[in-house]
Amino acid sequence: MTRPSHDSVLVGPRAIARAFAMAAAVAVLSGCVGGTPFPSGRSPFSMNEVGDLTPGKPGTTAQTSLIIADLSARRSVLPASGAYAQVAQAVLEASKGSAQAELRVARLTAQAKSKNWLPQIGPTVSLTALGDLATQLVVEQVLFDNGGKKAERDHAAADVEVAAVALSAEMNDTVHDGLRYYVSGLKAREQATVGMRAAARIGDYDRIMHERVKGGLSDMSEARVLAQKLAEMQAIAAADSDAAATARAQLQAMTVRDLGTLSGLDDFDLPVPGPEPLSVKRAEGEKARTIAEARMARAGHLPALSASASAGAGKPDIGLALGTSQLLGIGTADTLAALDATQDAAGARVETARQEAGQRLAALDARLRALQAQQTRDAAVVAQSGAGLEMFTEQYRMGRRTLMELVTACENLAAMERAQVGLKYDIALIKLEMAREHGILVNGSSI
Repeated sequence: MTRPSHDSVLVGPRAIARAFAMAAAVAVLSGCVGGTPFPSGRSPFSMNEVGDLTPGKPGTTAQTSLIIADLSARRSVLPASGAYAQVAQAVLEASKGSAQAELRVARLTAQAKSKNWLPQIGPTVSLTALGDLATQLVVEQVLFDNGGKKAERDHAAADVEVAAVALSAEMNDTVHDGLRYYVSGLKAREQATVGMRAAARIGDYDRIMHERVKGGLSDMSEARVLAQKLAEMQAIAAADSDAAATARAQLQAMTVRDLGTLSGLDDFDLPVPGPEPLSVKRAEGEKARTIAEARMARAGHLPALSASASAGAGKPDIGLALGTSQLLGIGTADTLAALDATQDAAGARVETARQEAGQRLAALDARLRALQAQQTRDAAVVAQSGAGLEMFTEQYRMGRRTLMELVTACENLAAMERAQVGLKYDIALIKLEMAREHGILVNGSSI
């Protein structure tokens, strides 16, 4: 059975009758009337079966969606084993996002639209002048519609692409959020450890100060200053402990597993160049959808030819109809010009999305390089400050330094250590953000 051509017009009653007989047979065999177009419930728009999608628009072949093929080919940069992989799997198992349901709706809609070139069949019931009901079965076939039906199919296929990008973005965002809570919790926990260690050291100095006050070697003003520094150090350590507990609670709320035993960071390399950001892929899908909408609207302003046949009560009727679905007016020419300009506007939005994504990634990359350089630089400074504190302690024992000078040196070292231990976690967070931007925190084949 061959597909009817939209570019040819059948002439003659016998030719039309033969065409409708063939169209009715195609309709019945293809499942339009009680059939099953896709056996075994197999959806033709699975992201793992991109060859079944027929978008029919610029940038794609007749049987492949390049956007969905690109999403499916993406591989996660997270190590296959390790804490990151366990967190990612846990949050995905508990994810209740709506993008998957929206993708299913788009797939079913596209599946329905993929058969819109077949004839439409339906009953009509009319009341005659004598009060009798007349029923007929009407078959209608569009012969030429200036590409309107094809634009409908393209629009439905683009909807699938946009929904697929939305699902990929949602899953990458979910994994990113879970990993962000995990890394933030580790950062706050290690900073709390540094703060508690410094607070314990200053607590020893506080006890020495009280003994000096009792012996008359120091006055109460120094003791009060030292007590205030100790309270501040303890407050910082407590705040870091609270931040760690909050991050762990947020991560636990996203999962159904207990991830409290996980620890440590996993390192990974970002691909250079990375795949195109998901925001750009979404803009490309929306561009295709917008162009299809414009083509549908344009076809509505142009003449379309359709044939119809009816059978039932009374004499069978066969005829042709020529007309437009939209009435013509003075502004019709400007409307058509605006529709033609839609493609340029949609392309400009894609370029804007690409430029904005490039700016975000460039800023993240610059920040990443700065933090990596700072980590190396600060590690040397912290080591020197630690050696300096040991020298201050020895000089204090020899009477060449005061206790408050020793406390100040300890306080400065604690602040530098706290900042320095947080750098590796800040670097990890930036790399996760860059991977999320590229959409490579989740394997595309598992979406």
